[in-house]
Amino acid sequence: MTKNLNCEIVKGSVSEFDLKFKVIIIGDSGVGKSCLLVKALQNKFSEQYNSTIGFEFYSYDLKIDNQFIRIQLWDTCGEETYRSLVTNFYRGANSAILVYSIADKNSFSNIEHWLNELKTKSNPDIKIILIGNKNDLEESREISKDTGEQFYKDNNFDLFLETSAKTGHNTDKLILEIGKILYLEEKKNSKNAKNTKSQENIKVELGKDEEERKIRGCIC
Repeated sequence: MTKNLNCEIVKGSVSEFDLKFKVIIIGDSGVGKSCLLVKALQNKFSEQYNSTIGFEFYSYDLKIDNQFIRIQLWDTCGEETYRSLVTNFYRGANSAILVYSIADKNSFSNIEHWLNELKTKSNPDIKIILIGNKNDLEESREISKDTGEQFYKDNNFDLFLETSAKTGHNTDKLILEIGKILYLEEKKNSKNAKNTKSQENIKVELGKDEEERKIRGCIC
């Protein structure tokens, strides 16, 4: 469905945008969350990257169907010590990116923990994306692509990708697909809201007609 959308990354920052979405990226420390975002948004990669303390903030703009979309990315810490801070950033998130390393089975097992956090602290309609990062480490792989794919299907997530912050594999696709998924969800919600409003207006008009008939009946 998202393939039919005309979507492109806007270079630079637009002064005005039509829609804005908040996206959080969560997962264990060391799975490459920050490196993944820096590669996707700045096309940079460093083997030496300090663990995030608290959170870091990124944003980028997309143009979808002639509308400008701003995506605000909240990169959260994965360290156990700081996890209590992370819960404050679930509020208001439209989407969550769950990240594990394909070369670390513990980080995949802990996705259950992060998913439970989402279920208890975020919007129940949040769009969830599962990412198996570091797929350049094929010789050290501990989680097969099929395993990640099955987990994605079992939990009815909105997208699954394997990525590499080092090579850039699927990093552009990730940030484009996030925008498409959220844009389509917004369109669906707007359409549903309009339909609900129309039904309410019809009920009001029918109610008025019924009242008028009663009044005319009394007069006669």
